[in-house]
Amino acid sequence: MSPRVIHTAQALVDVVIDVPSLPRRGGNVMAPPPAEYAGGAVNILLAAARQGADCVHAGATGTGPHGDLVRAALAAEGVTVSSPLVPDLDTGICVVMLEPTAERTFVTTQAAERFISVESLQTSRPGAGDLVCVSGYSLTGTTRDPLLQWLGGLPQGVEVVLDPGAIFAELDDEIRARMLALTTVWTGNAEESEALTGEADIVRAVAACVGHLPVGAVAVVRDGPEGCAVHVDGETTDLDGYPQKPVDTNGAGDTHTGVLVACRAGGMDWVEAARRANAGGAIKVTRRGPATAPRADEIDTFLADHA
Repeated sequence: MSPRVIHTAQALVDVVIDVPSLPRRGGNVMAPPPAEYAGGAVNILLAAARQGADCVHAGATGTGPHGDLVRAALAAEGVTVSSPLVPDLDTGICVVMLEPTAERTFVTTQAAERFISVESLQTSRPGAGDLVCVSGYSLTGTTRDPLLQWLGGLPQGVEVVLDPGAIFAELDDEIRARMLALTTVWTGNAEESEALTGEADIVRAVAACVGHLPVGAVAVVRDGPEGCAVHVDGETTDLDGYPQKPVDTNGAGDTHTGVLVACRAGGMDWVEAARRANAGGAIKVTRRGPATAPRADEIDTFLADHA
């Protein structure tokens, strides 16, 4: 059986509101009706599934309409939901304020997706070769302790892929150290990686990242249209990006991560997987909605056009 992509993080519903600008504190702006999309961990899983990967969501989902929306979006792409539903509580939402510049600002609620356990995570049954994805946002609140306990007991050969998020730098040193000791793949953006290493340049940052990880770990540092840097087996590769005129950057980093891990699960080397991830992120920013990652054949065409 081919390696699978297993995501442990929160699947939410993004409530996206187009705003002319952010309101001042205490102020108000007028906006058209919002749109609702399955988001959070869904973005990465759908991006991975569209590359042909076998994907599993091990996080929790609720029993209300938002949980139904999340599960329907995953099922439509063939993604398995392994954990049992959380009774009497719906999945949370993330309010996304999207400006004309394509920049976005978030307010995230917490609900059923925060009720995980070692037992619920273990329903995904990870094995050697599988890629288990972790979000830094899961290292807070009620998800932190069961997640770390479960990660510590994973079978040998499971890749633990950390997407740190902006919150990782704000965590207690002990929690960060515990997570980094379990991480075999770091994939963060330039700001998140600079917060870890003190290096603003992504080529220097990616080499410094592996110094915080176990021996043999891989690091990827992405910088949007500038591309990404990859450090594997002691060598760093700087990969150009594919600048586009963005209409919606929400989910671009998730698309990059989803394409990256799916390509690796399919047997591709990390550098080529990252190259395709750059293309996937570039295509995504030209599309509205968070979970609008391209299919593998669309990436093929894009790369052929940009050869």
